[in-house]
Order: sequence, then structure tokens, then C-alpha cells
Amino acid sequence: MWLSTIAVLVYASLSHAHTCKLSSDLVKEIRSYQGTVNQIINATTKGLFKGKTYDELAYFVDKFGARQSGSQALEDSIEYLLDLMQSTGYDLENVHGENVTIPHWIRGTQTCEMLSPRRTNIPVLTLGGSVSTSANGVEAEAIVVKDFDDLDRVFEKVKGKIVVYNYEYVNYFANVEYRSNGPSKAAKYGAIATLIRSVTPFSLNTLHTGLTEYEDSIPKIAAASITIEDARMLQRIQDRGDKIVLKLNIQTQNLDPVTSRNVVAEIKGSRDPEKVVLVSGHIDSWDVGVGALDDGGGAFISWYALRVLKALGLKPKRTLRSVLWTAEEEGLIGVQAYDKAHKDELDKHIFVMESDEGVFTPLGLEYVAGHEGECILKEVLKLLAPINATQTKLVDSAGSDITIWKNILPTATLLNRNENYFWYHHTEADTMDVFDPAALDRATALWASVAYVLADLNKDFPRQVPK
Repeated sequence: MWLSTIAVLVYASLSHAHTCKLSSDLVKEIRSYQGTVNQIINATTKGLFKGKTYDELAYFVDKFGARQSGSQALEDSIEYLLDLMQSTGYDLENVHGENVTIPHWIRGTQTCEMLSPRRTNIPVLTLGGSVSTSANGVEAEAIVVKDFDDLDRVFEKVKGKIVVYNYEYVNYFANVEYRSNGPSKAAKYGAIATLIRSVTPFSLNTLHTGLTEYEDSIPKIAAASITIEDARMLQRIQDRGDKIVLKLNIQTQNLDPVTSRNVVAEIKGSRDPEKVVLVSGHIDSWDVGVGALDDGGGAFISWYALRVLKALGLKPKRTLRSVLWTAEEEGLIGVQAYDKAHKDELDKHIFVMESDEGVFTPLGLEYVAGHEGECILKEVLKLLAPINATQTKLVDSAGSDITIWKNILPTATLLNRNENYFWYHHTEADTMDVFDPAALDRATALWASVAYVLADLNKDFPRQVPK
């Protein structure tokens, strides 16, 4: 296994090291867009649209708040944007909603009390999709484990207990499996509930939610997050040999699915309107905070970029399409519906972009593309030198929703200074206060510039992607 891994890494390194050999005509054509890109940058950072992405987003989240899958707030926010995008002064084209059936899960009671070795309340935040405890809650001894291997070692002690996961944080993508799979792994050994350390590198007693998933063949048990501080406290108590007794009450509802919509808006291409460059973010959020960071910012740079281009009279050869996905948080449901509805058109999708990891200071793009596509992106990003956003980074998969196309289409996501993204992610702290209006302006400029150039080049962006 380790030999094959090294071989893959060496191959990837050698492939990435290839010198770019684009034709001089193509390089010259890309560089000819510098004046247009400067126009976009100036309009968003100094001119008519300075601060406008922030203002539009702030009004939106102040008006609608959190936009959980199945909620009326989500549908009202969708209706608002559909009206706004085609109103006078915005004038986007082919504005419409595409129906998607989405789940409707509701959080209810969520309390936890430690009864022994002392009495104190422990704040909890139910994980998305969790089932309920019994109506009066469950009272049981808790057992703290440090990882799944630790759980396997003590499996004989788990039955009838509440399992607390206190893993060491590595990174979000390594540790989110405790939130996703932890409940079923504990239930397999007879646990009656789980508490999972919030998936974050930093905490000020901050609770983080997110989707949990259940294996069909294993009993479903209630699951909630606890803070890093409380997970560590329970670990210390157990390490001293003291018995921990908790009373946990989690109440949730799974209501009938409802009809939502992906939000679509376009600037129709002048030469090849059937070909599409797509920019996207997701419009839904969890029910904590107001969904400004996750993913209001990504959604708004993705439609506001088109508004900027439209106002500047920039109409590319291919169609620019903005899609705001619904029900991303519940398992990429909106994008899967789009994939099914547009399956016969995907071969005309030239390039797909998504922003869903913060909209802090933009640095460039992370992308999945073949070698020629990589070289084109490097040249295009050089045009963003006026805002210091010229970096490119080849990754295994880009975005969240659009990862479903990573082996099919060239894709990209916003590379930004998001080191603190997971401090706020899925928490009550996801508010407008995390944003710098100037950073949102620059991100809008990058998004609009890259999308426009790729949609307007004489040459289609090459579809080859790494396998």
C-alpha cells in the first residue's frame, strides 16, 4: 500500500512539474484581457460596485436569517433572489428556479446534565439528521474514547452507555468522520447515545453542528456535539477514575420532504450560448448563525459577479450561468438534482466553479484540470495581479457540491485566506461580522474575471481532468 502511495505522489509531482507550452497565440489572447479585467476590478473595488456584495448579503441575511433545508425562510429567500435578479438595474437573463425535493428535519429540545461526579449543565447542539432519545431523555454512564481504534478496544464496556468522542483535531476533513460515522460505530457496540467533540481547531466554548449519517443495519441513536472544553473535561474526569453519569434529552422531527429550488440566472453567450461556464455557491444553511459565511458569501459572489458583468456590458461568447444550490447541508441534494435534470447538457459545461470554504482575502483558485487546463488557468490568474490573487493550486477535488463532477468536468474553488473558517463553520458565530467588505469586493472581481475570460476565449477550456 505505501509503495503504491509513493508512486502516485511521485507521478503527481512529475506531472505537475511539466512546463507549460501553450501556443503563443493563446497566451497573447489571454493577456489581451488585462484591460477588461482591470475594468472589472476597478468597478468592484473602487467604483460603482465597491462594497455592494457585502451590502446585498447583509440585507439578505438580516432579512431571512438562517435558511435550513425545508424551512419557510429558505423558500422565502429563494423567492426574494429570483425577483431581485430580474428586476430593473440587475437584469440578469433566464432567471428561474429548478424544483428539488429536499428533506425537512427540525431540531427540538437539546439538553445535557452531568449528574456525577458533580451536577452541572453541559451545552449540546444536536447534529443534523439525528434521531430523538426517548421522550424523557436517557440517563446513563458515559465512556470517553479518543478515536475509533480506542472505541474498538473498549467495545465490551460500551453497551448501555453514552459514548463521548474526544479525538485530537488534525484537520476538518480527517475529523468530520466522527460526526458523520461516530453514532453508528458506537451503536454497533450497544451505545444508547453519542456526544461528539465539535469539529474545529479552536473554541471559545463554541458548539458546531453538521450532518450525521446512519447505517441502515445498525440501530439509530441520538447524536449531539459538545465543546472542545467539555470533551476535554470529561476526558480528565475519566482519566482520574471517576464515574461519569449524564442525562441527555434530544428531541427532533423528520417531517415530509418539501419542494425547494435551485436558483439559476444567466448572461446568454453571444456565439455559443449552448456552452456554459457555471459559477455557484449554496443558498441553504444550518439553523445556527445566519449562514453568512456558509455559504451566503459564496452564493453572493456567484450571482453578483454576473450582475457586475451585465452592468459593464460584458457579454461573453459562451453562456455564464450562476446556480445557487439548495439543500447542500443535507447531502448535496440540489446539485444532484441539477446533475440529473441537465445530464444531457453536461458535455456542454466548459468549466464549473464553486465557493464554499469562506470568502476571506482571495488568493487565486484551487482547481481540478488536466495539464493544458492548468496552464490556461495560470495565465488567466496572472491577470488578477492588481488584487494579488494570482495563485493556482492543483487539488484532488474542488468545492463541495461540484465534487460530484471531479472526474468528469474541470472544476475550481476560491483559494482564499480562510485559516479561521472552521472557527465559525456551523455555529452561532456564522454572522456578517466574519467578513471584510473589501475582501468580498476582491473575491467578486476574481470570480467575475475568471468566469468571463474562460467563457469568452476563442478556445474551449480543455475538458481533460486527472483520473
